[in-house]
Amino acid sequence: MKTVTLGVSSRAASKRRLAAALAGQAQGEFITFATVELLWKVLTAKRWEILRAMTGQGELSIREVARRVERDVKSVHGDITALIDAGVLERTAQGVCFPYDAVHVDFTLKAA
Repeated sequence: MKTVTLGVSSRAASKRRLAAALAGQAQGEFITFATVELLWKVLTAKRWEILRAMTGQGELSIREVARRVERDVKSVHGDITALIDAGVLERTAQGVCFPYDAVHVDFTLKAA
């Protein structure tokens, strides 16, 4: 099963993970955001629905994604474009792909 971890990571932590990967240490699959606020801005409730519908499904057309989440194609297209721009989804020749079978979300909330 191919799992991606969505989380919040500093630039320094991301660089350490990259250096370890370049040294041959398996790091797993990560999509990181600079802040929790940015993560929630990109991953809205409607976009989570899209990810849930696409997880483990391979390549799908935008029209098919819209059908699966029971929303209009235009609004789903806008959300998919935002997810592609954020590096969460991949554009393909036939539509879009979320190439993972599972999603793990990881971040720590600290006192202000």
